[in-house]
Amino acid sequence: MAKDFPTRKENYSQWYNDLVIKADLAENSAVRGCMVIKPYGYSIWEKMQAALDKKFKDTGHSNAYFPLFIPKSFFSREASHVEGFAKECAVVTHYRLKNSEDGKGVVVDETAKLEEELIVRPTSETIIWDTYRKWIQSYRDLPILVNQWANVVRWEMRTRLFLRTTEFLWQEGHTAHETKQEAIDETMLILDVYADFAEKFMAMPVLKGVKTESERFAGAVDTYCIEALMQDGKALQSGTSHFLGQNFAKAFDVKYLNKENKLEYVWASSWGVSTRLMGALIMAHSDDQGLVLPPKLAPIQVAIVPIYKNAEQLEEISLKANEIKKNLEARGISVKYDDRDTYKPGWKFAEYEFKGVPVRLAIGPRDMENGTVEVARRDTLEKEILQMSDIDHKIEHLLEQIQENLYRKAHNFRDENTHRADTWEEFTDLIENKGGFVLAHWDGTAETELKIKDKTKASIRLIPIEDDKEEGSCILTGKPSKRRVVFAKAY
Repeated sequence: MAKDFPTRKENYSQWYNDLVIKADLAENSAVRGCMVIKPYGYSIWEKMQAALDKKFKDTGHSNAYFPLFIPKSFFSREASHVEGFAKECAVVTHYRLKNSEDGKGVVVDETAKLEEELIVRPTSETIIWDTYRKWIQSYRDLPILVNQWANVVRWEMRTRLFLRTTEFLWQEGHTAHETKQEAIDETMLILDVYADFAEKFMAMPVLKGVKTESERFAGAVDTYCIEALMQDGKALQSGTSHFLGQNFAKAFDVKYLNKENKLEYVWASSWGVSTRLMGALIMAHSDDQGLVLPPKLAPIQVAIVPIYKNAEQLEEISLKANEIKKNLEARGISVKYDDRDTYKPGWKFAEYEFKGVPVRLAIGPRDMENGTVEVARRDTLEKEILQMSDIDHKIEHLLEQIQENLYRKAHNFRDENTHRADTWEEFTDLIENKGGFVLAHWDGTAETELKIKDKTKASIRLIPIEDDKEEGSCILTGKPSKRRVVFAKAY
């Protein structure tokens, strides 16, 4: 299946694009900049959704749904918000079509112009805070802890499947609180939820930190993020959590009567991750043989392939294979028994390897005689012969090992590609020749931040939350600096 498939070293960008398409994850659609997420790709997204949704509900959040269309006037109420999204908005101006006069198609009915244009949501803060104004009267109505699973549209000129598309899927949380501290606590809670999901489900280590003012979400007081390192040495922002202060409450006049019977503006947070996580998952683990999926997110965790010469052998093997399948499923493991007679075992082996199925079992006549099964693991491509007795327990343990191994491998890669620079020469050499995360001092000004980005194409990915402060000098200006920040080239 991987014939004519470029390696990561030969052409990383083409490797990624081909992998997404050849592994049946997604494809480009007839609408420029938009994608079709195919069943296999969507089943991975569903696993992500399920895990995250449980985490949200376990922390007290509920799901709701808000309109796709937002009145244009709503975006004028929060100045920095409209400035941040104005160039990315898709706008609906008319509500009807009509047959063209030449009878060759349809055209926009010029008499059906909307009184006010509607924005196809790029994010939902404005429509949600207009709604919250109706929901909130007193402190008894707080907190509101709401999440929405939805699609959004942000007009993109250069697109890449999963990483950057005009329309994408995501979740967006929007919460309202009595106090500033409660809103900040919520912001940090969700940042930890995202980091925990990335590391325990995606097997992808992440750094946690706060964005600089120039990289902050439009309308936020502070933006926190998780950043992961891809195998080409570039960073990928994998989730953001925003402390919104009272900005949107003031813009939409959302007040509550406090316990002292005084009106106060509500405090807020918002947060989200998107199908961009699919791109992160692919680039964090996959290799030149195809996809590599962590077991916790693999749609098929175990594939069983029979090897047989005749119907009698297949019948005997199928009895044993279905027994193994039933026992594995009883342990919560997803299994596919592939007894299709339209493909040979070798083709099936290649297919499951290419699609990243964590474990493959092969059972033939000799295995039936010896009470054994061949076990192949996708992460290391190693094979071994195991006894069928208690095989469900052995496979369960093996899946845990694979999950841990993928995280350990990715963590080691990040460690090996995290560098420190104290001079401009060291910094530029690392950025240009090695890539990865570079920890260096910055003087805290937007001007210097922009100059470094213009000169090297590397941006400040985050200011670490957990790092100890370390005094030094800015790599570009030499001005005093109290801590290092994380630079990288990024997607």
